[in-house]
Amino acid sequence: MKAYPRCAPCLLARVHYEATLSTDDPELQQRAVQAGVRWLDDSFSINTPATYISTGIHRRAYEVLGDEDPYAAKKKMSNEIALKVLPMAEKMVNEDDAFRRSIIASIVGNTLDFGVLGFEPEERFDVYLMDVFKKGLDVDDTDKMKGLLDDVLYIADNCGEIVFDGLVLDQIKRLGGKVTLVVKGAPILTDATLKEAEETGISKKADRVLTTGSNAVGVDLDEAPDELVKALKNASLIISKGMANYEALSEYDFRPIAYLLRAKCEPIAASLGVKKGWNVAILYAFA
Repeated sequence: MKAYPRCAPCLLARVHYEATLSTDDPELQQRAVQAGVRWLDDSFSINTPATYISTGIHRRAYEVLGDEDPYAAKKKMSNEIALKVLPMAEKMVNEDDAFRRSIIASIVGNTLDFGVLGFEPEERFDVYLMDVFKKGLDVDDTDKMKGLLDDVLYIADNCGEIVFDGLVLDQIKRLGGKVTLVVKGAPILTDATLKEAEETGISKKADRVLTTGSNAVGVDLDEAPDELVKALKNASLIISKGMANYEALSEYDFRPIAYLLRAKCEPIAASLGVKKGWNVAILYAFA
């Protein structure tokens, strides 16, 4: 996905947000934002991949802040929220059409994303979980995915969310499939790394775990290990969680690929042809 004009103010707002998480020093916060402004001035174009711009702006902010993980406390909080609500989600999934319901739970988890412009995770996440289950999916290709589960590459997104991803992994295994879980190679935003995958126990649900090889937003094939590139090419189905992974992977031609996300911003919604706020489980199969 290419950048939209709306991406620029959103990225700067997120840089300011992570600067306030990292430090109370207004001068250091200002320098982080200024670094972001300079990066946008140099790189921003609607013809440029969105994740190239977002990776660069956050790396420069982190460098100014001298902080490799400004969201560490938020990531811990997200996992705690998710683990607290997990028993309720498990009960909801253990009903008819469990695969589809596990995907709904994982998309609910996609809202545990601190710092998105104009959006914060629900304070009463348990109530929100129940509401989304009642509503269901606005785009639902889950039935089409069921015949593609032999060897799934599951690309995770945020902390908190990854706890609910475990429910999908359980269902894939129940249906006879294998799963390779992919997490970030190093901290960026609230994305889950191998550390959080192990702390929450989700890594044990997968047949193997790979990383993206770096802290690039989404997946950057130039920075990815050969093993991940091979897995992307050979998977029976790629499941991509969250907006940033959609931004990144939609630049390539991997098929079949399913995007599971909540469309939390207008550019993502426009790119997918959906409405902002929709819960989406969309499959792009072979051409």
